[in-house]
Formats: sequence, C-alpha cells, structure tokens
Amino acid sequence: MNKSTRFRYLGSIVQSDGEIDGDIISRIQVGWLKWRNASGLLCDRNVPLKLKGKFYKMVVRPAMLYGAECWPLKEKHNTKLSVAEMRMLKMSGFTLRDRIRNEHIREKVGVAPVEDKIRECLLRWFGHIKRRPCDDPVRE
Repeated sequence: MNKSTRFRYLGSIVQSDGEIDGDIISRIQVGWLKWRNASGLLCDRNVPLKLKGKFYKMVVRPAMLYGAECWPLKEKHNTKLSVAEMRMLKMSGFTLRDRIRNEHIREKVGVAPVEDKIRECLLRWFGHIKRRPCDDPVRE
C-alpha cells in the first residue's frame, strides 16, 4: 500500500503536515463548479443583482465554506477566498471598465465579506461547543 501525504475525508482534504492549503483550493474549486452550473442565471443582465446575491449566498458560498468552522485560517487563505469571491461577484454584472470598488459591488449585490462569514461560522461552532457538558470529548 502506498503512503499518502493527503487524502479526502468527509469532503475535506486532510494533509499530513496539518496545513489546509489543499482544502482551501478544493473548496474554491467546488465554489466555481457551483458558479458554472448556474452561470446562465448569474451572468444574465436581466436578473436583478440582489437575486444574484441571494443565489450566491444560498448555493455558492456554502459550498465554498463547507467545514470552515474547523479551519485554522491564515491571511493567505483569507486572501484566496476573498479573491475567488470577488471574481464571482464581478462576473455577475460588472466589468473592469466600470471601475467600481469592491465595497460598492458587495453593497449592490448584498453580500458581506467572506471573512465575516467565516468568523460567524467559527463563533457559531464555538457556541455549540461551549454549551456541551464539561466532560464531553469535544471540550477536552
């Protein structure tokens, strides 16, 4: 049997060195797959931006952030996720020639930064753990 330094377990990439780079890249790819599956809707100029934002928040973002509550994120991971998210949001009806700032795009589409959503996931998970009994294996 061959020794492997990384493998997929429950939808996440586990690496022998404990890093999450492979999982971040995998999650971004899954997000792009979801985006491409719905590109007819998301790139249509006749669909309102708010509806595109709601679709993004309900379908694409959860696919990208699956398991994010357990990620030990570094700044480079936040940057990769933010860049992928902004590329998707810009493709929903903006061009580089429009020269619109990212904050204005987020405001028009109605999407908060991905870092805020990850922080929300972490705090929700922490709340679940905090409410568990003290002798629970999760708290040890």
